[in-house]
Formats: sequence, C-alpha cells, structure tokens
Amino acid sequence: MKKVLVFCLALMVNFLAGGVMFAAVGIAPVVGGIALNVVAIVSPLFGAPVGVLRAGVFTEVWTGEMIKAFRNSMESIGWIAKIRDYSQYAENNVIHFVDLGGDPTVLINNTSYPLGIEDLTDTDKPIGLDKYQTKPTRITDDELRAISYDKMASVIERHREAIDQTKYSRALHALAPTGDSTVTPVLLTTGPTAPEGGRKTILRADIIRLKKAYDVQKIPVAGRVLVLCADHINDLLNNDQKFADQYHNYTTGKISNMYGFEIYEYQDSPYYVVAAKTKLAFGAVPGITHQQASVSFYAPRMMKATGTTKAYHSDASNHPETQENLCNFRTYFICLPLKNQGLGAIVSDIV
Repeated sequence: MKKVLVFCLALMVNFLAGGVMFAAVGIAPVVGGIALNVVAIVSPLFGAPVGVLRAGVFTEVWTGEMIKAFRNSMESIGWIAKIRDYSQYAENNVIHFVDLGGDPTVLINNTSYPLGIEDLTDTDKPIGLDKYQTKPTRITDDELRAISYDKMASVIERHREAIDQTKYSRALHALAPTGDSTVTPVLLTTGPTAPEGGRKTILRADIIRLKKAYDVQKIPVAGRVLVLCADHINDLLNNDQKFADQYHNYTTGKISNMYGFEIYEYQDSPYYVVAAKTKLAFGAVPGITHQQASVSFYAPRMMKATGTTKAYHSDASNHPETQENLCNFRTYFICLPLKNQGLGAIVSDIV
C-alpha cells in the first residue's frame, strides 16, 4: 500500500512540475505533465526514493529548458547572431583551430633555378570556452506554499537572464579592439558637447571616418557590423533627424544600415581610457577618464560557440533540517575574433 501511495505521489508531483515548466514556454501544461511522467517511468531512478526521483527528473527538464532559452535569447541579439557559430566543434568545451603558417611566396618573372623550398608550418590552436555559473538559489517549501506565483519558474528565468547579460557583455568586450592601430582603429568623437556635459557627441562624420578606416584595409562591405552604445544612440536621436526617422524599421525591427555598417545597439558596451585609446578590463569600474564606446567588427572574422549546459537541483527532501530546495546552472560559451583584424571602436572624447 505504501509503495502505491509513493508511486501516485510521484506521478502527481511529476505531472505538476511538467505542467508548470511547459506552460512557462507556451506549451500546453497537460503535455508537460504527461512528458515528465514518461521520463520518470523510463528512468533508471524510478525505483529510487521519491526525493531522488524528483531531483533527477527536475534536473533533466530544467537543463533542457535552459538550453532552449539560451538558444532563443542568442537569436534575439542581432549583432551576435551575425557571427558564425562553431558550437558543433566544441568537444569537451574546447575548440581546436588551425593556425595557418603563412602563405607561399609568389615569384614574378623568375629566371633563377632551382626554386628555393619553403615550409608552411600549421599549428594547433586550442581555445577553451569560458565557464559561466550561478550561485545556488534557496527556495523553501514554506515559501512555495505561501506564494501565489510559480517561484521555481521565476528563479530559473532569472538565472538564465543573469548568465545572458554577463556572457553577451563579455562577448562584445572581446570583440572590441584592445588599443588603436592601423588594423584596429579606435576613433574619438568630434561632435558638440553632450547635454550632460563632459564628453563630445558622435556625428555621422565619425562613422564615415570609421568606414574609411575599414576601406583602407580593403575589408569587404558585406559583413561590417557597428554596435552603438546607449550614449551614441541618444546623440544621434537628439541631433540627427534622418537617423531618428530611420531608428526603427517596422518591417525588419532593426536600425537602418549606415555607410555599409549593419547597425545595432547594446547597453553594456566596453569602456576605454580616452587619453590612451585603450580598452578597460572587463568588469573594471569606469572612472572620470573613461568613456563608453561603440564597437565595430567584420563578422566573418569572428567566432562564437556554446558548450554544455547543466542544471543543479537539490530537493527539499534532501535537507530535512531546513526543508529548502536549491538550484543553479553552469554553461560554457565564448565569442572572440579569429584574427586581430577587422575590429574598430568609436569612443566619446572628453571635453
């Protein structure tokens, strides 16, 4: 009789959990309930105690939903969607690229023989994906009974959003040039002083200067991307009526292109030391000598990859002294330039 009650209780819990999870992503709750019970029945954990069964099933479902959420969120960030995805090559969260050993020498009107022999030595270049993980969140059983909303689903969504915000801001930071050079131009704005003071606004002329720097390098027009920071978006909206009129394209939902660049906006752009035109370290707190930058890149020379994602869950039945549920997530991701070329930035100059 006890086994029957335990079995029925497990079915009820799985049906409820599956319904909640699937409803959160827009799928009929009854489908989720049935699906989760099917997983439980075929699971080797089926004969285990209730708490262990629930933890195993929850973790499987949460991992699947988190992977789906990560994929959907990446598609919503236009500038990162332009970069080629190498995820299929990320074995054990490491990608192996081949560092080509230069090009062969070309002889013109040669009359000297025998021809000299040269080697083109290619080397392996492994790149490890960055690990992103959240600290466990505590949710007590008392809390779950007292509240009127799905706290578990809310916590899962907040974990995903926190990881997304960090990994995308780190990605754009990695795509920004470290400093000013011929192949990685870092330009300063030349417009009038911004209303808040302290910096010069961006002008269309500044974007044209960036275009010229790309033209000099003979970078193809198709694939040029410019991600404007919040300051520069607002500058153009306030001072450039043509940009304001084209700010939102109701057909495509993106900002209209400018001078060969596909234009996007992102709030978490990197900061630069203005006087030196050097990039501030990721996570460093900007000061009065630093300004946020708009970042440009040639998408075909960039890469991104997503590795494994795993959910961690500890059921309240495993913590009888506190009766609390714990959950957190770990995922692997990276976004980098394949070569230190085709990068650029426009930084607000200090008045």
